[in-house]
Amino acid sequence: MNFMLKNAAFGGRRIASMAAAAGMLLAGAGAASATTVVKWLHLETDPKNVAAWEDIVKKYEAQHPDVDIQMQFLENEAFKAKLPTLLQSDDVPDFFFSWGGGVLKQQSETGALQDVTAALDADGGKLRKAYTPASIDGLTFDGKTWAIPYKVGLVSFFYNKALFAKAGVKAEDIKSWTDFLEAVKKIKAAGIVPIAGGGGEKWPIHFYWSYLVMREGGQKVFDAAKNGEGEGFLDPAIIKAGDDLAELGKLEPFQPGYLGATWPQTLGVFGDGKAAMILGFEATEANQRKNAGDGKGLAPDNIGRFVFPTVEGGAGKPTDTLGGLNGWAVTKKASKEAIDFLAFLTNADNERAMAKAGMLLPVAVGADDGVVNPLLAESAKQLAGSTWHQNFFDQDLGAAVGRVVNDVSVEIVSGQMNSKDGAQMIQDAFELEQ
Repeated sequence: MNFMLKNAAFGGRRIASMAAAAGMLLAGAGAASATTVVKWLHLETDPKNVAAWEDIVKKYEAQHPDVDIQMQFLENEAFKAKLPTLLQSDDVPDFFFSWGGGVLKQQSETGALQDVTAALDADGGKLRKAYTPASIDGLTFDGKTWAIPYKVGLVSFFYNKALFAKAGVKAEDIKSWTDFLEAVKKIKAAGIVPIAGGGGEKWPIHFYWSYLVMREGGQKVFDAAKNGEGEGFLDPAIIKAGDDLAELGKLEPFQPGYLGATWPQTLGVFGDGKAAMILGFEATEANQRKNAGDGKGLAPDNIGRFVFPTVEGGAGKPTDTLGGLNGWAVTKKASKEAIDFLAFLTNADNERAMAKAGMLLPVAVGADDGVVNPLLAESAKQLAGSTWHQNFFDQDLGAAVGRVVNDVSVEIVSGQMNSKDGAQMIQDAFELEQ
């Protein structure tokens, strides 16, 4: 596949610059250096976000006239399907979007990626110090970092203030899992659906199981399980997390038909005011508007947010967070100019600008003051105080184990499986991958 053909999707890039440079050399301009082409593969579909990137590219190229940054687009599913082949082809990109976790780890083991540890540590660790430690840690395996950090995400509860008031529930009183279950009961007693749930795609339900594992066992238990140590996923704290989830499921907290609901439909349920809560990404306020029946959704001032509750006696901390961690994976033969551009793309000034545009929660140190949306600012503040930021379990554990995690989460909350059997299924899947 010729990536340059893809550029038309967002207005194209400056392919002619390579020909111009070659023409100068042929004309005898011996002092001129050939243009270094940097291929950037992304899957961003929002034209506004791409336009913001284009502006950053123009600034960089103005400062580096011998570098041509070519933005190349692939749709999400095509990206996932074609990337393995592209990484072995002549059209290999210099860097591409990565979700981190187990997929990035597997890619690093193929030999297709460049270890960027040395780049981070050059000049006294100048680039390493530019990012939050948690963002680098999440892209590091066995002491080697395989991507340049780009953005971080956070899963938390969002709620409809009017429905909470109608049910007589105060979000600030929900501190523990017991508090949360009591709130669910109270909301349901008021004739309101407590939670918008997306069981059709399964992964939205894994947020509950994952957070409960974090709250019950803490980082030590989860790290041991994913490293094949101790009792693995049969650790009592992990089984207890499943019991907690089953307890929620027995309350039937979700909207009718939630087991078939896609994530956009789930956001629509919340945006239409048909459920009091949703456990979702940091951009939930914006996304519920897009998916509401009237295209407007809940007014921003009618949406509140609270942290996933702790569990009594659990080893996890309320400051332990769950969410995405995205970076730019650099391929084996990428030039130093590619990494230099990535350092520019993700510097504090550019991350601050992207944060102001609502594109991301930044990983660049000092850029979090660019987050102006109140709910996003709350998420940024929580992340700034995170004691452990864990990438989504279904990504961190790799695709095969991740699918089982998602399946088990749905089956436990819907009463189709007990927590011990669920833990055993995950452990079995994990051992098959070793």
